[in-house]
Amino acid sequence: MVEGGFLVGFCGVIGGASAAGSPTTSLEVSVTAAAYERTGTIVRVRVEACVDSVESALAAEAGGADRVELCDDLVEGGTTPSAGMIELCVERISIPVFVIIRPRGGDFLYSDLEFEVMRRDVTRAAELGASGVVLGLLRPDGTVDVERTRVLVEEARPLAVTFHRAFDVTRDADEALDALLEIGVDRVLSSGRAATADAGIEILRRMVERAGDRLVVLAGGGIREHNVQSIVTGTGVREVHVRGTSVRRSAMTYRNPAVTFGGRPAPADDLREATDEALIARLRMLAGG
Repeated sequence: MVEGGFLVGFCGVIGGASAAGSPTTSLEVSVTAAAYERTGTIVRVRVEACVDSVESALAAEAGGADRVELCDDLVEGGTTPSAGMIELCVERISIPVFVIIRPRGGDFLYSDLEFEVMRRDVTRAAELGASGVVLGLLRPDGTVDVERTRVLVEEARPLAVTFHRAFDVTRDADEALDALLEIGVDRVLSSGRAATADAGIEILRRMVERAGDRLVVLAGGGIREHNVQSIVTGTGVREVHVRGTSVRRSAMTYRNPAVTFGGRPAPADDLREATDEALIARLRMLAGG
């Protein structure tokens, strides 16, 4: 899901190289040292970039992201992308593509028809070569919809399955995490039930401890250059979800200021956020990736 969105409302080079042969930076060294100090183990933090276009997916890969979460309509927090976008994204990048399965914006209580759409979208994503799907379903009382989630997980296999930040609006974090462990999802994306992961550090840390090796806690929600290191160190997460975007102005030389789209005031139609390769690279370094 969009890491800063609606859900609770993704140094220079020094000498040496990593085991994979890529340059080691002073930022990587500092974060790895912080993680080592906390855990006694040198670990590599994986970075998932939330993207909404093939261009942004390419930029995320170039910046060093380990995988992308592919979405449409991030203004609504992310909805299922088109078949064409999924297919071309899988063709053009070599890192895993996780596709969000979300038929609309708004809450996570879905009708029977919406659930059928989700089932078909899971099947289509697999056919198009996605490596994983990202989903989240709740019951009216704020608990995880275990029955429907289990159906989608079973139909998605062998793809990886992430339960998205619907988790953050469940009624109880421990109860929801236990339900996801029982279902057998691979990871959960969470801000620690706060507006941002920075504010949810304590709950994220508890989630990491409770899940152990049974499920990956993927921290997301307002993760930026200034806080990614403290979030990783303070929670023990080994994966972070970031947007890593900058604002781009449209290349259109003519526009009609009397007409706007999507309910956005001018000049919003003339601007868009796109994944910034350099920013992804900095976030990856800071995260200890």
